[in-house]
Amino acid sequence: MQRINLNQLEFNPFTVIGEENFLLTAGVDSDWNTMTAGWGALGYVWNAPAVFVFVREQRYTLSFMERADIFSLSFFPPEKKDILDFCGTVSGRDTDKAKGAGLTPFQVDGAIAFEEANLIMTCQKLSETVIDGKSMIDESVKRLYPQEDWHRMFIGRILGAYIN
Repeated sequence: MQRINLNQLEFNPFTVIGEENFLLTAGVDSDWNTMTAGWGALGYVWNAPAVFVFVREQRYTLSFMERADIFSLSFFPPEKKDILDFCGTVSGRDTDKAKGAGLTPFQVDGAIAFEEANLIMTCQKLSETVIDGKSMIDESVKRLYPQEDWHRMFIGRILGAYIN
């Protein structure tokens, strides 16, 4: 992995986040979990480059995000979509996702990430916000939650970006 300046990133976030997805990982050493995510954003807030990620209340990764100060986003090339499919269909509660997906976890900037990723961003958690029915203004957005299984939004300052 080679550390790069964020200004060197050349990708379309609408494709990479919204269509190809990524792994959101939180925790430390042997106590961590990862999940496939397809909702998120990159931007600039509170005088820093930042990521916005969303985790549903029932996801196992939520407890790791609540406890962690640092988390990572791991992006993969399209030919490794099977990794994202696997990590999005099994729970880390009862499955070793790294083993099942053929992932090699390692630590960078205090976060767990994966050697197979082609881009990794490490992030420091800055904010956690509950997104629920009371905060929804547009009724069409509420329809995405028929079971009222709301999200938490985490904002993280980007600490580092690495390419493989």
